[in-house]
Amino acid sequence: MTAIVSGRVAAIQMVSTHDIDANLQEARRLLKEAADQGVSVAVLPENFAVLATHQMLECGRTEASDQPVIRAFLAEQARTLGLWIVGGSMPLAERPDGTAITDRVRACCLVFDAQGQEVARYDKIHLFDAMVEDAHGQYRESDTFEPGEQLVTVDTPAGKLGLAICYDLRFPELFRALRAEGVDWVCLPSAFTWQTGDAHWHALIRARAIENQVAVVAPGQGGQNSERRRTYGHSLICDPWGKVVSELVEGPGIVVADLDGDQLAELRKRMPVWEHRRL
Repeated sequence: MTAIVSGRVAAIQMVSTHDIDANLQEARRLLKEAADQGVSVAVLPENFAVLATHQMLECGRTEASDQPVIRAFLAEQARTLGLWIVGGSMPLAERPDGTAITDRVRACCLVFDAQGQEVARYDKIHLFDAMVEDAHGQYRESDTFEPGEQLVTVDTPAGKLGLAICYDLRFPELFRALRAEGVDWVCLPSAFTWQTGDAHWHALIRARAIENQVAVVAPGQGGQNSERRRTYGHSLICDPWGKVVSELVEGPGIVVADLDGDQLAELRKRMPVWEHRRL
């Protein structure tokens, strides 16, 4: 287990569209804003560059080639800004071992250090297949995405980070497993629908933070992304006590907070729930 450390982090909220170039330009602007505020680790939302389902398969194959666009963009921004970047999610048509996926892609969260080196990759484990009472109606991520299988953690300037994406939030055993790996904080790049977010977003994030005594950095899509898709927003940073310390309701922008390693260590000492487990 690594020592608990502190650092300034940012959750970046976007309202991505079907225009990949425009999405990247908006991400560039917001990452620069985070760097200007002294952030050491910035987390982008799910589908920050590619939102449309019909673009996922083609883009995933491009990103797995020798001349990726989004992957190169993230590396360049991290290097230029001297910033660790957690790249929300993007499609990749190859598994972590390099084998190609022929019929689907994976939703991958890539992490780049401040030198622009790719240091971690998490493939979304839980896929959102659900009926929602909105204009979109039915969501079937499994038609487009192949699920991942592996827990992923990475040491960052703000402490040991556990990676999760959106629908993963509903599965507490994943977060329990990440805490068992010694994480200090968890990120949750998301694109929650407005209906599910309004019902469950805050309750689930606060629960995951409280029960595992970890900070949660949860950037989301936040607005009218297309005619049929409205996302919930409310990007936030929640401390290990379950307090929302920074939040943006709607529209593009960033929320920033300082993760306090001393506070986390003291909380775990005063209330050692991890040692109290019986089942």
